[in-house]
Amino acid sequence: MSIRSHILHCFVCLLLLSALYSCRTDEVVLPPEEEKKGDVIKSEVVGFYLLNEGNMGSNKATLDYYDFSKAVYTRNIYSAANPEVPQSLGDVGNELKIYGSRLYAVINCSNLIEVMDATTAKHIGTINIPNCRYLAFKDGYGYISSYAGPVVVDASKAQIGYVAKFDTATLNIVDTCYVGFQPDELEIVDNMLYVANSGGYMKPNYENTLSVIDLTSFKELRRIPIAINLHRVRMDKYNYIWVSSRGNYEQIPSRLYCVDTKKNKVVDSVKIAVDNMWLDGDSLYVYSESFNTITMTNDISYHIVNTKTRKVIATKWFDDSSITIEKPYGVFVHPVTKDIFLADAKNFVEPGTLWCIGQDGKAKWSVRTGDIPGHFALLYKTTK
Repeated sequence: MSIRSHILHCFVCLLLLSALYSCRTDEVVLPPEEEKKGDVIKSEVVGFYLLNEGNMGSNKATLDYYDFSKAVYTRNIYSAANPEVPQSLGDVGNELKIYGSRLYAVINCSNLIEVMDATTAKHIGTINIPNCRYLAFKDGYGYISSYAGPVVVDASKAQIGYVAKFDTATLNIVDTCYVGFQPDELEIVDNMLYVANSGGYMKPNYENTLSVIDLTSFKELRRIPIAINLHRVRMDKYNYIWVSSRGNYEQIPSRLYCVDTKKNKVVDSVKIAVDNMWLDGDSLYVYSESFNTITMTNDISYHIVNTKTRKVIATKWFDDSSITIEKPYGVFVHPVTKDIFLADAKNFVEPGTLWCIGQDGKAKWSVRTGDIPGHFALLYKTTK
């Protein structure tokens, strides 16, 4: 979830449900629903999970699954896979990743990581982390960024953030490393962990650095100055890291930066706004949605950046009037077919829509999702 979305949700939820955000509550759980969509595809990609965030304070995070071998989309699979677990996934799904044989769902406001079997979505255990954000993995350990304190956009109450290291076999936290205020996405290059410090609760005094942590000592070695309010982090195959800045939502715009991990400095930038991005080969798919205070409309942009040349090579992803996107909120590109899967959160209240878009820019199919679809995890045949 972006800081902008955090703020939007906070205003609604702190007025109505301020006492509910830190725990799971009893609720009516909807049964899973199956729907035939698209064509059967046989490849090393078996399927994908989609984590729907749900509105903050509502305990409505849900998990969907699409099976490429059957061309079947199933909504709300968690409850069916775990009838003995009385509660839902929890409050605000923020990240979803597969590592080894396990599926990890970061549930931000419930202050936990839900750990499941990657092929069945059966509950295995939980890891308790306050205001947890994003994940990275290496050599049997997981790394999770944490805002440390509760969801309160108030600089006087904000706490220094940290990265927690946990053993993926035991799910025990084994170490912590403090970084900047409100750390977000993180990426591992060789034996270094790069963490984007946002300072999102510190407005107008945002953070502007990328922390570098040595994984052996698990100590912060340095901070690389980039731009204010950092968010996304992606590593390309040339060992350069692409980092997004949200700006300040006013006169300082969102931008994309390229960081040399050998020189520990910014070596290039691309003047495009970034909400989210997906890297496929040399192609970095970037979208942004922001409110234009002049036209009083939402401006949505789509770009593809070539990470080798560091140039924008496309300014649109589709050319089909039937594709209507209100709030782009999650994306992935199929590594074999190159189809684009783009999630639309709509108005953040009603169920969203997932679009499958072909290489020709035309819609292949669309399907209803849970509330606020935003995070994908691809399941491969080789998942162990």
